[in-house]
Amino acid sequence: MPRRRRRLGLSLFWRTFAWLALLLAGVGLVWVITFRELEAEPRAVEAAHQLGDLVTLTRAALTDVEPIQRLVLLKSLEQRASIHVQVAEPKDFWEAYDQSAFAKRLALALSSRLGADTVVARSVNGAPGLWVRFYTGRDAYWLRTQAEPAASLPRPRAWWLALVLGATLLGSAVIAGLINRPLVELSEAANRIGEGEYDSHLNEHTLTSEIRDVNRGFNRMARVLAKLEQDRSVMLAGISHDLRTPLARLRLEAEMSVEDDMARNAMAQDIDQLDAIITKFMDYARPTELQLQPLQLSELVDHEARLFRNTDEIRIRHHVPATLIVMGDPTELGRVLQNVFENARRYGHAPGEPARVEVIAQARGTEVELTMRDHGPGVPDAVIAELTKPFYRGDAARTAVTGSGLGLAIVEKALQRMGGQLEISNAQDGGLITRIRLQRASV
Repeated sequence: MPRRRRRLGLSLFWRTFAWLALLLAGVGLVWVITFRELEAEPRAVEAAHQLGDLVTLTRAALTDVEPIQRLVLLKSLEQRASIHVQVAEPKDFWEAYDQSAFAKRLALALSSRLGADTVVARSVNGAPGLWVRFYTGRDAYWLRTQAEPAASLPRPRAWWLALVLGATLLGSAVIAGLINRPLVELSEAANRIGEGEYDSHLNEHTLTSEIRDVNRGFNRMARVLAKLEQDRSVMLAGISHDLRTPLARLRLEAEMSVEDDMARNAMAQDIDQLDAIITKFMDYARPTELQLQPLQLSELVDHEARLFRNTDEIRIRHHVPATLIVMGDPTELGRVLQNVFENARRYGHAPGEPARVEVIAQARGTEVELTMRDHGPGVPDAVIAELTKPFYRGDAARTAVTGSGLGLAIVEKALQRMGGQLEISNAQDGGLITRIRLQRASV
Protein backbone atom coordinates (compact mmCIF):
# COMPACT_ATOMS: atom_id res chain seq x y z
CA MET A 1 0.00 0.00 0.00
CA PRO A 2 1.76 3.17 -1.12
CA ARG A 3 2.28 5.81 1.52
CA ARG A 4 0.42 9.04 0.98
CA ARG A 5 2.48 12.17 0.64
CA ARG A 6 2.06 14.45 3.56
CA ARG A 7 0.57 17.73 2.43
CA LEU A 8 2.03 20.88 3.84
CA GLY A 9 -0.40 22.93 5.83
CA LEU A 10 -0.89 25.13 8.87
CA SER A 11 -2.96 24.38 11.91
CA LEU A 12 -6.02 26.49 12.59
CA PHE A 13 -4.12 28.37 15.32
CA TRP A 14 -1.36 29.49 12.99
CA ARG A 15 -3.80 30.36 10.22
CA THR A 16 -5.83 32.50 12.62
CA PHE A 17 -2.63 34.00 14.00
CA ALA A 18 -1.36 34.88 10.52
CA TRP A 19 -4.64 36.50 9.44
CA LEU A 20 -4.94 38.49 12.66
CA ALA A 21 -1.32 39.63 12.42
CA LEU A 22 -1.83 40.74 8.82
CA LEU A 23 -5.06 42.49 9.75
CA LEU A 24 -3.54 44.37 12.69
CA ALA A 25 -0.40 45.23 10.72
CA GLY A 26 -2.53 46.47 7.80
CA VAL A 27 -4.70 48.57 10.10
CA GLY A 28 -1.60 50.05 11.71
CA LEU A 29 -0.07 50.85 8.32
CA VAL A 30 -3.27 52.47 7.07
CA TRP A 31 -3.48 54.48 10.28
CA VAL A 32 0.08 55.74 9.91
CA ILE A 33 -0.43 56.65 6.25
CA THR A 34 -3.72 58.39 7.03
CA PHE A 35 -2.14 60.31 9.90
CA ARG A 36 0.76 61.41 7.74
CA GLU A 37 -1.58 62.55 4.98
CA LEU A 38 -3.82 64.45 7.37
CA GLU A 39 -0.83 66.01 9.12
CA ALA A 40 1.08 66.99 5.97
CA GLU A 41 -1.43 69.60 4.77
CA PRO A 42 -1.60 71.62 8.02
CA ARG A 43 2.19 71.50 8.42
CA ALA A 44 2.72 72.71 4.86
CA VAL A 45 0.25 75.57 5.29
CA GLU A 46 1.82 76.59 8.62
CA ALA A 47 5.34 76.51 7.17
CA ALA A 48 4.16 78.48 4.12
CA HIS A 49 2.63 81.17 6.37
CA GLN A 50 5.82 81.50 8.39
CA LEU A 51 8.05 81.68 5.33
CA GLY A 52 5.61 83.99 3.59
CA ASP A 53 5.69 86.40 6.55
CA LEU A 54 9.48 86.25 6.59
CA VAL A 55 9.69 87.00 2.85
CA THR A 56 7.13 89.81 3.20
CA LEU A 57 9.12 91.44 6.01
CA THR A 58 12.36 91.09 4.07
CA ARG A 59 10.74 92.52 0.94
CA ALA A 60 9.38 95.51 2.92
CA ALA A 61 12.77 96.15 4.48
CA LEU A 62 14.52 96.12 1.11
CA THR A 63 11.85 98.31 -0.48
CA ASP A 64 12.20 101.08 2.10
CA VAL A 65 16.01 101.23 1.81
CA GLU A 66 17.92 103.07 -0.85
CA PRO A 67 19.53 100.78 -3.42
CA ILE A 68 23.02 101.76 -2.28
CA GLN A 69 22.17 100.79 1.31
CA ARG A 70 20.70 97.39 0.44
CA LEU A 71 24.07 95.59 0.45
CA VAL A 72 24.71 96.87 3.97
CA LEU A 73 21.27 95.64 5.05
CA LEU A 74 21.84 92.22 3.50
CA LYS A 75 25.13 91.76 5.37
CA SER A 76 23.49 92.93 8.59
CA LEU A 77 20.69 90.35 8.19
CA GLU A 78 23.17 87.58 7.56
CA GLN A 79 25.17 88.43 10.70
CA ARG A 80 22.29 89.10 13.10
CA ALA A 81 19.52 86.79 11.89
CA SER A 82 19.23 83.14 10.96
CA ILE A 83 18.44 83.94 7.34
CA HIS A 84 20.53 84.64 4.28
CA VAL A 85 19.45 86.98 1.48
CA GLN A 86 21.38 87.41 -1.74
CA VAL A 87 20.78 88.97 -5.10
CA ALA A 88 19.41 86.56 -7.70
CA GLU A 89 21.50 86.40 -10.83
CA PRO A 90 20.29 85.21 -14.24
CA LYS A 91 23.05 82.61 -14.30
CA ASP A 92 21.90 80.99 -11.03
CA PHE A 93 20.81 77.37 -11.28
CA TRP A 94 18.59 75.66 -8.78
CA GLU A 95 16.85 72.41 -8.02
CA ALA A 96 13.11 72.41 -7.56
CA TYR A 97 11.90 71.89 -4.01
CA ASP A 98 8.84 69.78 -4.84
CA GLN A 99 10.47 66.38 -4.32
CA SER A 100 7.75 64.97 -2.06
CA ALA A 101 4.05 65.46 -1.32
CA PHE A 102 4.86 67.74 1.61
CA ALA A 103 7.30 69.80 -0.47
CA LYS A 104 4.79 70.17 -3.28
CA ARG A 105 2.13 71.43 -0.87
CA LEU A 106 4.61 73.87 0.67
CA ALA A 107 5.74 75.24 -2.71
CA LEU A 108 2.14 75.62 -3.89
CA ALA A 109 1.12 77.44 -0.69
CA LEU A 110 4.08 79.86 -1.00
CA SER A 111 3.30 80.56 -4.64
CA SER A 112 -0.32 81.28 -3.73
CA ARG A 113 0.77 83.66 -0.95
CA LEU A 114 3.68 85.46 -2.61
CA GLY A 115 2.71 85.33 -6.27
CA ALA A 116 3.05 83.12 -9.30
CA ASP A 117 6.63 84.33 -9.98
CA THR A 118 7.83 82.90 -6.66
CA VAL A 119 10.35 80.07 -6.93
CA VAL A 120 10.97 77.58 -4.14
CA ALA A 121 14.20 75.57 -4.45
CA ARG A 122 16.06 72.97 -2.43
CA SER A 123 19.50 74.20 -3.56
CA VAL A 124 20.90 77.21 -5.41
CA ASN A 125 24.28 76.99 -7.12
CA GLY A 126 24.96 73.79 -5.17
CA ALA A 127 24.17 75.27 -1.75
CA PRO A 128 21.45 73.22 -0.03
CA GLY A 129 18.64 74.72 1.97
CA LEU A 130 15.14 76.12 1.58
CA TRP A 131 15.47 78.92 -0.96
CA VAL A 132 12.69 81.33 -1.91
CA ARG A 133 13.11 83.73 -4.84
CA PHE A 134 11.06 86.94 -4.66
CA TYR A 135 11.00 90.30 -6.42
CA THR A 136 11.29 93.82 -5.07
CA GLY A 137 10.38 96.00 -7.96
CA ARG A 138 12.55 94.81 -10.79
CA ASP A 139 15.23 93.28 -8.56
CA ALA A 140 15.14 89.57 -7.66
CA TYR A 141 16.52 88.12 -4.43
CA TRP A 142 17.07 84.67 -2.91
CA LEU A 143 16.12 84.08 0.73
CA ARG A 144 17.45 81.01 2.52
CA THR A 145 16.43 80.00 6.02
CA GLN A 146 18.85 78.36 8.44
CA ALA A 147 16.18 76.15 9.98
CA GLU A 148 14.77 74.30 6.97
CA PRO A 149 11.27 72.83 7.48
CA ALA A 150 11.17 69.07 7.21
CA ALA A 151 10.51 67.83 3.69
CA SER A 152 8.22 65.22 5.15
CA LEU A 153 6.92 64.01 8.43
CA PRO A 154 9.47 62.44 10.79
CA ARG A 155 9.98 58.72 10.30
CA PRO A 156 9.01 56.39 13.15
CA ARG A 157 11.94 55.26 15.23
CA ALA A 158 13.16 51.65 15.24
CA TRP A 159 12.19 51.02 18.86
CA TRP A 160 8.66 52.26 18.17
CA LEU A 161 8.32 49.94 15.16
CA ALA A 162 9.67 47.01 17.20
CA LEU A 163 7.21 47.78 20.00
CA VAL A 164 4.26 47.92 17.60
CA LEU A 165 5.35 44.69 15.88
CA GLY A 166 5.78 42.88 19.19
CA ALA A 167 2.40 44.06 20.45
CA THR A 168 0.78 42.97 17.16
CA LEU A 169 2.28 39.48 17.32
CA LEU A 170 1.50 39.05 21.02
CA GLY A 171 -2.06 40.26 20.60
CA SER A 172 -2.59 38.01 17.58
CA ALA A 173 -1.25 34.99 19.48
CA VAL A 174 -3.51 35.65 22.49
CA ILE A 175 -6.62 36.18 20.35
CA ALA A 176 -5.86 33.14 18.17
CA GLY A 177 -5.33 31.02 21.28
CA LEU A 178 -8.63 32.12 22.80
CA ILE A 179 -10.49 31.47 19.54
CA ASN A 180 -8.94 28.05 18.92
CA ARG A 181 -8.94 26.69 22.48
CA PRO A 182 -12.50 25.28 22.27
CA LEU A 183 -11.69 23.73 18.89
CA VAL A 184 -8.54 22.11 20.29
CA GLU A 185 -10.54 20.67 23.20
CA LEU A 186 -13.17 19.39 20.76
CA SER A 187 -10.49 17.79 18.57
CA GLU A 188 -8.84 16.08 21.54
CA ALA A 189 -12.21 14.78 22.79
CA ALA A 190 -13.07 13.47 19.30
CA ASN A 191 -9.71 11.66 19.15
CA ARG A 192 -10.37 10.07 22.53
CA ILE A 193 -13.75 8.83 21.34
CA GLY A 194 -12.10 7.46 18.21
CA GLU A 195 -9.81 5.48 20.51
CA GLY A 196 -12.77 4.07 22.44
CA GLU A 197 -12.85 6.49 25.41
CA TYR A 198 -16.48 7.57 25.64
CA ASP A 199 -16.20 9.43 28.94
CA SER A 200 -15.00 12.65 27.27
CA HIS A 201 -16.86 15.68 28.61
CA LEU A 202 -16.73 19.23 27.24
CA ASN A 203 -17.68 22.38 29.12
CA GLU A 204 -21.38 23.11 28.62
CA HIS A 205 -21.29 26.44 30.46
CA THR A 206 -18.88 28.41 28.30
CA LEU A 207 -19.85 32.02 27.52
CA THR A 208 -19.85 31.58 23.73
CA SER A 209 -23.30 30.35 22.73
CA GLU A 210 -22.17 28.55 19.56
CA ILE A 211 -19.40 26.67 21.36
CA ARG A 212 -21.81 25.87 24.21
CA ASP A 213 -24.31 24.32 21.78
CA VAL A 214 -21.57 22.32 20.04
CA ASN A 215 -20.24 21.01 23.37
CA ARG A 216 -23.71 19.97 24.50
CA GLY A 217 -24.34 18.14 21.23
CA PHE A 218 -20.94 16.44 21.46
CA ASN A 219 -21.56 15.30 25.03
CA ARG A 220 -24.96 13.87 24.04
CA MET A 221 -23.33 12.04 21.14
CA ALA A 222 -20.65 10.62 23.48
CA ARG A 223 -23.30 9.35 25.90
CA VAL A 224 -25.25 7.72 23.06
CA LEU A 225 -22.12 6.06 21.69
CA ALA A 226 -21.19 4.79 25.14
CA LYS A 227 -24.65 3.30 25.55
CA LEU A 228 -24.48 1.69 22.10
CA GLU A 229 -21.04 0.26 22.84
CA GLN A 230 -22.26 -1.15 26.13
CA ASP A 231 -25.32 -2.71 24.47
CA ARG A 232 -23.14 -4.15 21.69
CA SER A 233 -20.76 -5.72 24.19
CA VAL A 234 -23.65 -7.36 26.03
CA MET A 235 -25.17 -8.54 22.75
CA LEU A 236 -21.89 -9.98 21.48
CA ALA A 237 -21.28 -11.78 24.75
CA GLY A 238 -24.77 -13.24 24.57
CA ILE A 239 -24.38 -14.28 20.93
CA SER A 240 -21.03 -15.89 21.64
CA HIS A 241 -22.49 -17.86 24.55
CA ASP A 242 -25.67 -18.84 22.71
CA LEU A 243 -23.77 -20.06 19.64
CA ARG A 244 -20.96 -21.89 21.37
CA THR A 245 -23.30 -23.85 23.63
CA PRO A 246 -25.08 -25.68 20.76
CA LEU A 247 -21.74 -26.06 18.95
CA ALA A 248 -20.37 -27.87 22.00
CA ARG A 249 -23.42 -30.12 22.05
CA LEU A 250 -23.03 -30.83 18.33
CA ARG A 251 -19.39 -31.75 18.82
CA LEU A 252 -20.26 -34.07 21.70
CA GLU A 253 -23.10 -35.63 19.70
CA ALA A 254 -20.80 -36.16 16.70
CA GLU A 255 -18.16 -37.82 18.84
CA MET A 256 -20.69 -40.18 20.43
CA SER A 257 -23.17 -40.89 17.63
CA VAL A 258 -21.27 -40.77 14.32
CA GLU A 259 -19.48 -44.03 13.70
CA ASP A 260 -17.83 -43.07 10.39
CA ASP A 261 -14.41 -41.63 11.24
CA MET A 262 -14.24 -39.47 8.10
CA ALA A 263 -17.71 -38.01 8.68
CA ARG A 264 -16.94 -37.46 12.35
CA ASN A 265 -13.66 -35.65 11.53
CA ALA A 266 -15.37 -33.54 8.86
CA MET A 267 -18.07 -32.50 11.31
CA ALA A 268 -15.44 -31.70 13.93
CA GLN A 269 -13.55 -29.51 11.45
CA ASP A 270 -16.75 -27.67 10.53
CA ILE A 271 -17.51 -27.06 14.18
CA ASP A 272 -13.93 -25.82 14.80
CA GLN A 273 -14.24 -23.50 11.80
CA LEU A 274 -17.49 -22.04 13.13
CA ASP A 275 -15.89 -21.54 16.54
CA ALA A 276 -12.89 -19.82 14.94
CA ILE A 277 -15.20 -17.50 12.97
CA ILE A 278 -17.03 -16.55 16.17
CA THR A 279 -13.67 -15.79 17.78
CA LYS A 280 -12.72 -13.53 14.86
CA PHE A 281 -16.00 -11.65 15.14
CA MET A 282 -15.41 -11.12 18.84
CA ASP A 283 -11.84 -9.97 18.28
CA TYR A 284 -12.91 -7.40 15.69
CA ALA A 285 -15.83 -6.02 17.71
CA ARG A 286 -14.25 -6.23 21.17
CA PRO A 287 -13.88 -2.73 22.76
CA THR A 288 -10.45 -3.46 24.19
CA GLU A 289 -9.03 -1.10 26.82
CA LEU A 290 -5.36 -0.87 25.90
CA GLN A 291 -2.54 -0.88 28.39
CA LEU A 292 0.42 0.47 26.47
CA GLN A 293 3.76 -0.53 27.96
CA PRO A 294 7.34 -1.09 26.77
CA LEU A 295 7.63 -4.50 25.07
CA GLN A 296 10.68 -6.38 23.85
CA LEU A 297 9.71 -7.04 20.27
CA SER A 298 11.99 -10.03 19.76
CA GLU A 299 10.43 -11.97 22.67
CA LEU A 300 6.89 -11.28 21.46
CA VAL A 301 7.66 -12.33 17.87
CA ASP A 302 9.41 -15.48 19.08
CA HIS A 303 6.50 -16.38 21.36
CA GLU A 304 3.88 -16.00 18.63
CA ALA A 305 6.02 -17.83 16.06
CA ARG A 306 6.37 -20.83 18.41
CA LEU A 307 2.60 -21.25 18.46
CA PHE A 308 2.72 -22.34 14.81
CA ARG A 309 4.44 -25.68 15.43
CA ASN A 310 3.41 -27.57 12.31
CA THR A 311 6.38 -27.09 9.98
CA ASP A 312 4.50 -28.83 7.21
CA GLU A 313 2.19 -25.81 7.01
CA ILE A 314 4.35 -22.82 7.93
CA ARG A 315 8.00 -22.08 8.74
CA ILE A 316 8.84 -18.76 10.36
CA ARG A 317 12.34 -17.28 10.52
CA HIS A 318 12.78 -14.06 12.44
CA HIS A 319 15.72 -11.71 12.89
CA VAL A 320 14.61 -9.11 15.43
CA PRO A 321 17.31 -7.39 17.53
CA ALA A 322 16.79 -7.77 21.24
CA THR A 323 17.45 -4.03 21.72
CA LEU A 324 14.24 -2.97 19.97
CA ILE A 325 11.65 -1.91 22.56
CA VAL A 326 8.23 -0.75 21.37
CA MET A 327 5.17 0.73 23.05
CA GLY A 328 2.16 -1.54 22.76
CA ASP A 329 -0.43 -3.70 24.42
CA PRO A 330 0.92 -7.26 24.71
CA THR A 331 -2.46 -8.89 24.04
CA GLU A 332 -3.33 -6.71 21.04
CA LEU A 333 0.14 -6.89 19.52
CA GLY A 334 0.16 -10.67 19.96
CA ARG A 335 -3.20 -10.83 18.20
CA VAL A 336 -1.75 -8.75 15.35
CA LEU A 337 1.15 -11.17 14.85
CA GLN A 338 -1.15 -14.20 15.08
CA ASN A 339 -3.42 -12.87 12.32
CA VAL A 340 -0.51 -11.99 10.01
CA PHE A 341 1.09 -15.43 10.49
CA GLU A 342 -2.27 -17.16 10.05
CA ASN A 343 -2.89 -15.22 6.84
CA ALA A 344 0.52 -16.33 5.55
CA ARG A 345 -0.13 -19.92 6.61
CA ARG A 346 -3.33 -20.05 4.62
CA TYR A 347 -2.51 -18.09 1.48
CA GLY A 348 1.23 -17.34 1.43
CA HIS A 349 2.56 -20.58 -0.07
CA ALA A 350 2.82 -22.45 -3.32
CA PRO A 351 0.57 -25.55 -3.79
CA GLY A 352 1.88 -28.51 -1.84
CA GLU A 353 4.57 -26.50 -0.03
CA PRO A 354 4.65 -24.96 3.44
CA ALA A 355 4.47 -21.20 3.81
CA ARG A 356 7.86 -19.61 4.42
CA VAL A 357 7.73 -16.35 6.40
CA GLU A 358 10.70 -14.07 7.04
CA VAL A 359 10.48 -11.48 9.82
CA ILE A 360 12.95 -8.62 10.25
CA ALA A 361 12.81 -5.42 12.26
CA GLN A 362 14.78 -2.19 12.34
CA ALA A 363 14.58 1.18 14.05
CA ARG A 364 13.58 4.21 12.01
CA GLY A 365 13.82 7.34 14.14
CA THR A 366 11.04 7.31 16.73
CA GLU A 367 9.45 4.23 15.14
CA VAL A 368 10.24 0.54 14.72
CA GLU A 369 9.43 -1.06 11.38
CA LEU A 370 8.54 -4.76 11.52
CA THR A 371 8.54 -6.43 8.10
CA MET A 372 6.96 -9.84 7.50
CA ARG A 373 7.19 -11.44 4.07
CA ASP A 374 5.83 -14.68 2.68
CA HIS A 375 6.73 -16.33 -0.64
CA GLY A 376 3.27 -17.08 -1.92
CA PRO A 377 1.57 -15.83 -5.10
CA GLY A 378 0.79 -12.42 -3.65
CA VAL A 379 -2.34 -10.49 -4.63
CA PRO A 380 -3.20 -8.21 -7.56
CA ASP A 381 -2.07 -4.62 -6.95
CA ALA A 382 -5.60 -3.38 -7.62
CA VAL A 383 -7.01 -5.18 -4.56
CA ILE A 384 -4.27 -4.45 -2.02
CA ALA A 385 -6.26 -1.53 -0.60
CA GLU A 386 -9.26 -3.85 -0.14
CA LEU A 387 -7.46 -6.44 1.99
CA THR A 388 -8.05 -4.60 5.26
CA LYS A 389 -11.77 -4.17 4.71
CA PRO A 390 -13.95 -6.39 6.90
CA PHE A 391 -15.20 -9.61 5.23
CA TYR A 392 -13.16 -9.02 2.05
CA ARG A 393 -11.45 -12.08 0.60
CA GLY A 394 -9.12 -12.23 -2.35
CA ASP A 395 -9.44 -14.82 -5.09
CA ALA A 396 -7.20 -17.29 -3.31
CA ALA A 397 -9.27 -16.98 -0.16
CA ARG A 398 -12.55 -17.52 -2.01
CA THR A 399 -11.38 -20.86 -3.33
CA ALA A 400 -10.86 -22.12 0.21
CA VAL A 401 -13.33 -20.38 2.46
CA THR A 402 -11.91 -21.25 5.85
CA GLY A 403 -11.79 -17.82 7.41
CA SER A 404 -14.09 -14.93 8.23
CA GLY A 405 -12.38 -12.25 6.13
CA LEU A 406 -11.53 -10.25 9.27
CA GLY A 407 -7.87 -11.15 9.86
CA LEU A 408 -6.18 -8.11 8.32
CA ALA A 409 -9.06 -5.86 9.37
CA ILE A 410 -8.36 -6.88 12.96
CA VAL A 411 -4.65 -6.15 12.41
CA GLU A 412 -5.29 -2.64 11.10
CA LYS A 413 -7.80 -1.80 13.80
CA ALA A 414 -5.52 -3.01 16.59
CA LEU A 415 -2.57 -1.06 15.23
CA GLN A 416 -4.63 2.10 15.02
CA ARG A 417 -5.54 1.69 18.67
CA MET A 418 -1.85 1.49 19.56
CA GLY A 419 -0.83 4.42 17.34
CA GLY A 420 0.82 2.17 14.72
CA GLN A 421 0.47 1.82 10.97
CA LEU A 422 -0.06 -1.06 8.56
CA GLU A 423 1.30 -1.20 5.01
CA ILE A 424 0.81 -4.10 2.59
CA SER A 425 2.57 -4.51 -0.74
CA ASN A 426 3.74 -7.16 -3.20
CA ALA A 427 7.37 -8.23 -3.31
CA GLN A 428 9.09 -7.79 -6.68
CA ASP A 429 10.05 -11.48 -6.89
CA GLY A 430 6.75 -12.79 -5.52
CA GLY A 431 5.06 -12.91 -2.18
CA LEU A 432 3.28 -10.47 0.09
CA ILE A 433 5.07 -7.97 2.34
CA THR A 434 3.39 -6.75 5.50
CA ARG A 435 5.03 -3.76 7.21
CA ILE A 436 4.02 -2.71 10.69
CA ARG A 437 5.22 0.56 12.23
CA LEU A 438 5.12 0.87 15.99
CA GLN A 439 6.11 3.64 18.36
CA ARG A 440 9.57 3.13 19.76
CA ALA A 441 9.81 3.17 23.54
CA SER A 442 12.28 5.59 25.11
CA VAL A 443 14.74 3.81 27.34
